[in-house]
Amino acid sequence: MAINTEKLGNVLQNFVTSTSDVQGAALVTPDGLPLASTLPTTMDEERVSAMSAAMLSLGERIGHELARGTIDRIYVEGDKGYGILISCGDDAVLLVLADQKAKQGILMLEIKRVVSEIKLILM
Repeated sequence: MAINTEKLGNVLQNFVTSTSDVQGAALVTPDGLPLASTLPTTMDEERVSAMSAAMLSLGERIGHELARGTIDRIYVEGDKGYGILISCGDDAVLLVLADQKAKQGILMLEIKRVVSEIKLILM
């Protein structure tokens, strides 16, 4: 069954526009190929996808080596905001870019909601 990339793109667009302090999102394969994205215009979708997959792979290896179990999410926190990677099953990884003033609890609830929606599309 083919992946409906148009529907995935719409889900990401709705997520970015309706969630306060979210600046962009991308859905990528574990190999680093883009499936759908709503990123700031200054970002290269191909590079972001490749870096996201590499970061997830490295995070999983670190989690294994440090006996932390299965990695649920990976945060990158900088002085201008957050990059959050979260698995959407075996076929996709969601990257969310959020402003530094984002409220973490609300952001994580919205991310969980959109991940559930994405998983339904990928089934």
